[in-house]
Amino acid sequence: MCGRYASARKKHELLEEFQVELDGDPDKELGPDYNVAPTKNVYAVLSRVPKEAERAVRQLRIVKWGLVPAWAKDPSVGSRMINARVETVAEKPSFRQAFAKRRCLLPADGYFEWMPVEGDKKKKQPYFIHPEDGGVLAMAGLYEFWKDKSRDDDDPLKWLVTCTVITTDAEDELGRIHDRMPMMIERERWAEWLDPKLTDPEQASGLLVPADTGQLTAVAVSTDVNNVRNNGPDLIKPLPPGEETALR
Repeated sequence: MCGRYASARKKHELLEEFQVELDGDPDKELGPDYNVAPTKNVYAVLSRVPKEAERAVRQLRIVKWGLVPAWAKDPSVGSRMINARVETVAEKPSFRQAFAKRRCLLPADGYFEWMPVEGDKKKKQPYFIHPEDGGVLAMAGLYEFWKDKSRDDDDPLKWLVTCTVITTDAEDELGRIHDRMPMMIERERWAEWLDPKLTDPEQASGLLVPADTGQLTAVAVSTDVNNVRNNGPDLIKPLPPGEETALR
């Protein structure tokens, strides 16, 4: 699963990196977050056709991590839907509508996974997995709108926008740390993945091709990341040689 990641780039950097045409939340900007956890607000890149427009426009929106299906009675279910498995995302009732119509990219600097410590399965060593070249990750995601029927139509909180991260098998070196990882979308597939006119689940599934894991590197980091209250660049700083405790 993907349960934590880092997203520290400034909004203007993401607008440029993802060639965004519209800032969907021009009056809001998220601060650098080195310990993004479920239910937090995150940036999402998506493409929608504005009212009275003839084409889809790529935009950057602030959404909540933990997908709440439109039919859900209570938004609390989102805390259990932070990930969608690539093997079943097109069929599961919670995700299939979003997979067909509401796909997005979730920018990240890297993500965290935990590996059991040899001789003590109760302890786990966290690793920060990120592009070796320092580039940004575009995690495959879905987004959804949920309407709070108890609120007035003009209430800005009437609509809740949420997201989930699609995960896939982790192979090679990364697989030794954890058997799952976020599905990445390569730059050349961004436009197709975000295209709201692409509603054929089979065709969308064809865009989910595992990225070259050789471009990613994993470094052991402090267990401070285990506590969601901790934040800051020290969380992604590699441990000094000899302090890594997990099975090599």
